Amino acid sequence: MKKVKILLYGIILALLLFLVSHYIHINPRYHIGQKIDSHRGVAVYYNGPVHRVEGRNLDKSGYNIGLKYQCVEFVKRFYLEALHHKMPNSYGHAKDFFDRSVKDGNKNNQRNLRQYTNPSTTKPQLNDLLIFDATLTNKYGHVAIITEVTESSIEIIQQNTGPFGNSRERIPLEKRKNQWYLQHQRLLGWLRK
Repeated sequence: MKKVKILLYGIILALLLFLVSHYIHINPRYHIGQKIDSHRGVAVYYNGPVHRVEGRNLDKSGYNIGLKYQCVEFVKRFYLEALHHKMPNSYGHAKDFFDRSVKDGNKNNQRNLRQYTNPSTTKPQLNDLLIFDATLTNKYGHVAIITEVTESSIEIIQQNTGPFGNSRERIPLEKRKNQWYLQHQRLLGWLRK
């Protein structure tokens, strides 16, 4: 009976943590839309719970940058403002940025960017756009921008990591048999201008 009680409490706690990180804003340190970081002059804004949406961000010409302050909105705004790149397909969820039919090093026509798989014969570079696959609790996936590359790791900047998530993260990088491997089980690959 005690094991059942512990299991039940564990399930309730996990459900509460899921609701807090995905739907409820509880971090008093930040307010929605507050600048919390930047890369090359492009701001990362706080979004609170990951499923929260503030409206659509469009540029002056009507180009769809994305839903405020989702991860896709940040990477597309970064590519537009810092790299002066508009994507032919300006819609889609984060995981949709990776076209599984495109071979390593070939062009992803939907984004007009070169696509690399994880692992790849090509090493990730500064300003590459990383694509993460969906999870059980996030069916949309995730995207981020590389801010630093060393021989053993990369640093990324990202938006919409939850109420207590970090805008920066390090991911181990390893070279195996002439291929570069980013050690993250959901990392599909990266895009490059």
